[in-house]
Formats: sequence, C-alpha cells, structure tokens
Amino acid sequence: MVNKDFFEALAALEEEKGISSEIFIEALRNALASACKKQFEGNAGEVDIRIVPEKNSIKFFTVRTCVEEVTDPEKEISLADAQALKKSYKIGDIVSEEFTPKEFGRIAAQTAKQVILQKLHETERDNTISEFSDKKDELMNCVVRKVDDKNVYVELGNGQIEGIMLPQDQVPGERYEVNDRLQVYVKNIKSGSRGAQVLVSRTAAGLVKRLFENEVPEIKAGTVVVKAISREAGQRTKMAIYSEDPQVDAVGACVGNKGSRVNAVVAELGGEKVDIIQWSENPLEFIAKALSPAKVISVTQIDEKSAIAVVPDDKLSLAIGRDGQNARLAARLTGWKIDVKSESAAAKMEELQPHAEEAEEEEPAPAEEE
Repeated sequence: MVNKDFFEALAALEEEKGISSEIFIEALRNALASACKKQFEGNAGEVDIRIVPEKNSIKFFTVRTCVEEVTDPEKEISLADAQALKKSYKIGDIVSEEFTPKEFGRIAAQTAKQVILQKLHETERDNTISEFSDKKDELMNCVVRKVDDKNVYVELGNGQIEGIMLPQDQVPGERYEVNDRLQVYVKNIKSGSRGAQVLVSRTAAGLVKRLFENEVPEIKAGTVVVKAISREAGQRTKMAIYSEDPQVDAVGACVGNKGSRVNAVVAELGGEKVDIIQWSENPLEFIAKALSPAKVISVTQIDEKSAIAVVPDDKLSLAIGRDGQNARLAARLTGWKIDVKSESAAAKMEELQPHAEEAEEEEPAPAEEE
C-alpha cells in the first residue's frame, strides 16, 4: 500500500507545526491495526502495520505463533502451514504473513485523517502547556483576533497560540477591537477537551506589578520591592513599595523623572489612577500612607486588624473616595478594617466618651433582697 502524497503531507506538517512525523506514524500504525482487526475480525489475527516513510509504503502483516496444535486461529498457525510459507519455520517462531486488505483504502484514509487530526490536537495542546508553563504570572504582548459578546480572543507569542480573556478579566469601559495590540497578564494555562487554554487578564493586580517591573529597573533588580497591590481595574490602583537600600527612594524610583515611569504605566492602563505608597512595617503608619492622597491626622488601633483614621474635615470625602473607593482600596492594601472619621466627628466622640464612662460609674447598685 503506497501513497506518496500522504507522506509528503506528513513531511509538510512536520515542517509547518514543528511536530515530528514519527509521532503521527506511531499513532497511525496503532489506529490502522485496530481498524483492520475490526473490519476483518476472525480472519486477520494479530495485525502488524509497517510504515516506511523512506519508501512511501504501508504494509499489513498477520502475526501468529507457530504451534503443534492450533487452538486459537487468530494468534496461532500450525507448523505445516508455517513451513508452506517458509521451510525454516519451527515451533515457537513468530510467523509474519503480508496481506493486502481489500476495500480498505477508504477506511485507511479516513482513519489516517482522524488520527492525524487528533494527534495534532493533542500534541499542540501539550506543546502549548509546555511552552507556557513558565509564562504564568508573566506579562505578554498580544494581538486581538476575535471579539464576541463575552470573550476576547488574542494571539500570543509567535502567533500560534490563542489566549482567551473572559469578561471578568476585561477592564470596564476598555474597548477591544480586532488587530489591537495589548499587553496582558497570563493568569493560568488549562488543559481541556478542546486543547490547551491560556487565560489572560487586563484586570489582574499582577499586570500592574509587571508593568512597573518593565519601567523601573530598581524593581527588576530587587532593590525596590512591591509589597502589596490593591486594584479596581479601570479606576484606581494602590501599590505599596519598599526599598531594601536606605539610599534608594522607592517612591521616587517608581515615579521617575517628571513622572515618566508612572505615566508610562498609567498610559498602558488607559488613564487608570495609580497611588504609589511607601510601605511601613508599622501598620498604623502604613494605614495613614495608604489613605493617600488624603492627609491623615492620626490612626488609632481599636482591636486586632481594626483601626480608626482621623482626617481633616475638608479631606473626609477625599479620604473615603467616590463610593468609598479610596478607603476600600486602602483596607485591601493593608489588610486592616479602617473606619475613616473627620476631625470634628472624632472630637465629638472623645467628648461623649467621658460622659459614657461616668454614667457607667454612677449606675446604682442593685437593691439587696430583704
């Protein structure tokens, strides 16, 4: 069974996809053997398919063991029948007999097509997982290739890999058009029935971190460390940073000369506001800085992971932010529950506190029973 076009197609596929033809040939050999057994059940015995690309040939053989008395015709052949094929055969030898299955051409072609497509699918999935296993949590350039009602499909890397951006990973208000070039954060690589799926994001806090790494050499070198990030994509991000070197101004390094570095990140984020916060190991001091751009008068710890931050009356709305966003992001950044109060409200609380304590002290003792 010779098919030059088939082997030429395999060679072209190997060159185009970078997948060895040996992978396809081995899978095809097993599939053809199985198909042959099904079609000629009871007559074909054990089937061996020998594929020789160099000769553009596919040959079929029945494989049986030479025995004195045949009990399983599919697996055994008598000594007399074996020696009729070749006189040198003896008991225990494996006898291979070539045969040409009639009307098997269409089935063989269909089987070959199915096997190659399936193996191509599996190999591409495995290659994708292997190629992207070290890309998780990294920043990648991509081109938008398709946009449907919910998802955005992008082309990653050398153009052979498709990434998907789910609705929750798309920035509210950000429009995606075919052929747009974006930077995306690789969230995860999943293996599914339809192949490897690379999940990418524009909303992940990791995207902001990676963008700053690209813009700030001190972060890349490890001199400046990103301690925490809280983000509401498309609106505002707070990033806490710290310098391992006391000679290095962490905030200044991230802002850059005339704001060049932070502005580059803001431009990539479509104008999203970015607050760069100096991290402090003192949690109350960290809370005060996290409420930036509002000025904080004092921070008092109430209980474990809970504090009250006092701000000037005219800075209350700034400290809380629109719809509570600034205070909410500060709480996420620090990991503390923060109650923001104006200076006048805090003063009233202090005035009321002594009266409350006095009332407790003056509360009469319960009357003794007679």
